[in-house]
Amino acid sequence: MLHDVLFGLGLFLLLATLIPFIRHDFWIFRVFEYPRLQKLVINFLVLVCFGLLYAHGSIWDIALLAALSVNLIYLIYLVFPFTKLGKKQIVGVKNPDESQRLRLFIANVFQDNRNDTAYHKLIEECDPDVILMVETNGWWAKQMDPLLNRYPHHLSMPLENTYGMLFYSRLHIVDGSVKFLVKEDIPSIEATVILPSGQRVQLFCLHPEPPVPQENPRSTERDKEILLVGAKAKEIAGPVVVMGDLNDVAWSYTTELFGKVSGLLDPRRGRGFFNSFNAKYFFLRFPLDHIFCSQDFALGGITRLSSCGSDHFPMCVELQYSPAAVAENEKPVADTADMALAQEKIEKEVED
Repeated sequence: MLHDVLFGLGLFLLLATLIPFIRHDFWIFRVFEYPRLQKLVINFLVLVCFGLLYAHGSIWDIALLAALSVNLIYLIYLVFPFTKLGKKQIVGVKNPDESQRLRLFIANVFQDNRNDTAYHKLIEECDPDVILMVETNGWWAKQMDPLLNRYPHHLSMPLENTYGMLFYSRLHIVDGSVKFLVKEDIPSIEATVILPSGQRVQLFCLHPEPPVPQENPRSTERDKEILLVGAKAKEIAGPVVVMGDLNDVAWSYTTELFGKVSGLLDPRRGRGFFNSFNAKYFFLRFPLDHIFCSQDFALGGITRLSSCGSDHFPMCVELQYSPAAVAENEKPVADTADMALAQEKIEKEVED
């Protein structure tokens, strides 16, 4: 009985690793991209247990042990860039300059959550320059109104469909607007903020639909929105930041393609996972809330903050505009195949 359970679990793990290689938009092919770390841990445990008990078993047992060993190495290879042993994609700040600082706070509040007091406290502690809150409806907009005393520049699109957005800034905003890039009920925000130094920074704020049966059975719309913004970011000559709950993990092929197309950097690489979802279940956590930036930034810090009753942890990231960092930061490069795939996804028709 134990043999059959371990053997079946081993086969499932192999299948869960292979399924994401099928580049189909249907949710069942995309969802297995999320739990890489979980697959690695379970793969290790099954390999050890099965190896200790059945290393001298049938040829099928030996074949499974060999396959699980290869799978473990592959999963370690995938996870390694997001550990502290991996190469940092963006360098740390060497000479702090408050006039060039941009501190960002992002939070998916979970629309039915009513713990607004905790968010006010966290925002006061984080002391961000820019705040993005998603899954915000009319109730949340009203509860966050006191922020306007310290963050007078704002854009808002509160909605009752769990895709509302609230954006607050103490930095002056120019050219700020709410967009509907893919679907008429899924907003995004684009705004240029001015740092104390006078430097302008273009911000893109996103919260696309996740590819799950209860929301959208396909990743088509999510991938399209992410890559549309990536293409926009690529065309901007100055500093750029993309932020929000992307409903995609940092290591998915869509997010990696976004990085190549946009040329933007992920501060998580070489520093840790900073899993922001799910705050309620320890073993089911993934990095879904992101801040990507252009090469002309250095990183002052990245912090996953305490839970405020939502299923997402808020994130606080401090960047510093630093043109000299371009020479040290990694530069993601898209080849012809990457650009063609991105264009194909951008042009793909979506269903209402």
